[in-house]
Amino acid sequence: QVQLVESGGGLVQAGGSLRLSCAASGSIFSGYSMAWFRQPPGKEREFIAAITWSAWSPTYADSVKGRFTISRDNAKNTVYLQMNGLKPEDTAVYYCAAREGVIYRNINYWKYWGQGTQVTVSP
Repeated sequence: QVQLVESGGGLVQAGGSLRLSCAASGSIFSGYSMAWFRQPPGKEREFIAAITWSAWSPTYADSVKGRFTISRDNAKNTVYLQMNGLKPEDTAVYYCAAREGVIYRNINYWKYWGQGTQVTVSP
């Protein structure tokens, strides 16, 4: 069964840092692109960052560029999101997603999803 399990969310003050992890079942990690999306309260889910299997040229949303870093450890079947300089507007449920092939920013192209992890940034 395909599974993506996120962890690492929590409550942090503005300016602080968190690192999210997403552990994937082996059958979907090899050759798959991985992404992070987030859904702020009352808003639609939005693209944050994505990385291909080879980790060549990660892609970021403008809102997080320079503050967030996506990376992956293929030996551990895990993708990470390092979040620095957090702002209250980063408060959201963060989701990990996977798809075979290239990166798309459009949510509809991503086939597998985790259950989400809450990130709350206080002023």
